[in-house]
Amino acid sequence: MSELTVAATAGGADRRRWIALVVVCLAMLMNALDSSIVNVALPSIQSDLHFSQSNLTWVVDAYLIAFGSFLLLAGRLGDLIGRKRVFLTGVALFTAASALCAAAPNQGTLIVARFAQGLGGAVSSSVIIAIIVTEFPNAGERARAMSAYMLVAVGGGSLGLVAGGVLTQAVSWHWIFLINVPIGVATFGLGVVLIEENVGLGVGRGVDVAGSLLVTVALLVGIYAIVTAATHGWASGHTLGYGAAGVALLVAFFGVEARRSNPIMPLRILRVRSLVGSSVVRGCLFIAMYAVFFFGALYLEQVRGYSPLRTGLAFLPMSIVVAALSMGVISRLLIRFGAMNVLIPGLVAVIVGLFLLTRVDEHTGYAAGLLPGLLILGLGMGAAMVPLLSIAMADVPPADAGLASGIVNVSIWLSSSVGLAVLSSLAASRTKTLAAHGHSAVAALVSGYHLAFLIGTGCAVLGLVTALVVLRAPARAAFAAARATAAATDSAKLPAPREQPEPHAEAVSHDS
Repeated sequence: MSELTVAATAGGADRRRWIALVVVCLAMLMNALDSSIVNVALPSIQSDLHFSQSNLTWVVDAYLIAFGSFLLLAGRLGDLIGRKRVFLTGVALFTAASALCAAAPNQGTLIVARFAQGLGGAVSSSVIIAIIVTEFPNAGERARAMSAYMLVAVGGGSLGLVAGGVLTQAVSWHWIFLINVPIGVATFGLGVVLIEENVGLGVGRGVDVAGSLLVTVALLVGIYAIVTAATHGWASGHTLGYGAAGVALLVAFFGVEARRSNPIMPLRILRVRSLVGSSVVRGCLFIAMYAVFFFGALYLEQVRGYSPLRTGLAFLPMSIVVAALSMGVISRLLIRFGAMNVLIPGLVAVIVGLFLLTRVDEHTGYAAGLLPGLLILGLGMGAAMVPLLSIAMADVPPADAGLASGIVNVSIWLSSSVGLAVLSSLAASRTKTLAAHGHSAVAALVSGYHLAFLIGTGCAVLGLVTALVVLRAPARAAFAAARATAAATDSAKLPAPREQPEPHAEAVSHDS
């Protein structure tokens, strides 16, 4: 009876963990959708609330500035006061801000609500990876959980394009925000019940207020410089001034942290080679991926004449490939062959897919020209992202998992934001130069997109080289440790051999 009780309890705990994974993935889905769903609705928002073209950018920029600025602080707060508490706070704020966005009667209200939405997204998403690592200590289960997380993170962008087009055309732009409210309420309620709280490090020695303020303001100022560079120009006094101020504040932050006994970001985390190296590789990949989403969408709409909804559907095959790989294929390959043997082919596939996109022109059809590159890209991204996450968190102490989760998210956000801003400037400059030399407007546009795809290919190559040079040793060590743990677990599950009576004792008993 006791064995049945133990088995039932273990089964219930196992179900709780997997349902909790669905809960945190729902929060991640809201954040991933928001990164693209708003872009489709911008013309409708501009018309309804009478935005000027320059002010309209703040509907996107307000979210980006808040999201990028608070990731590190929120991730560390999860380590200190509890990741469940931080996660639920972020979900509640994101949900309330989404309702305010949907009801916004004027420009100022919408921009403030978007800033609050970005803050809520940063607070909730900053601890998701740490929650997954805590809930799934077993290497095989963690690989499957990470696959589900990456499916949502990668696939949410293209799904947002489709959802934004459907909701904006069928109802109104208000619904792209309103749809978050029931999802957020359900996520909060389920999270209260299903997510287990970690034992926080506590704030008994006080909170590093100076470090917290410095890192947040440094990121706030630096990210403001990045997201407004497209308006003011990269070489302008505005961009260079705010950028220099952000760097100076960041240097001051590291100086403060080196002297603190209770730093908000212990500098030892930067000595974790697997975390820092995988963040560089991941940053290179997300520059490439966002180049595909952004310039691929522009190509389809401005050159091929696609509607926003049709553009979103054009990216769905790539998400379907990622989804198919995330249904257990990558996790099984990861367990059997190790992270590097899955990561390297994935990076090569990303390079090939991007190179194919550099060959499209104004006459290229979707099925023969764009689709093969997107499918290969989906294959590569699906194969590369889960191994990168596994390598990143393999050597991180459990007490620093929230901070490491924040670093992972910051690497994604900063690389994609900075990369997209730089690529946009370079592509626009090339287009302008070619148009001034007599090329047609369409040919000049396509050439600019080619340059962006080519630079994205170079970033993926840099990621491949970094992985081979930096990650090979820590990935090999992590794989060996995971195999040893799995072998020990399997041997522990084997039933103990039953004791057999000694033959001599049986004979004596029979004779007597």
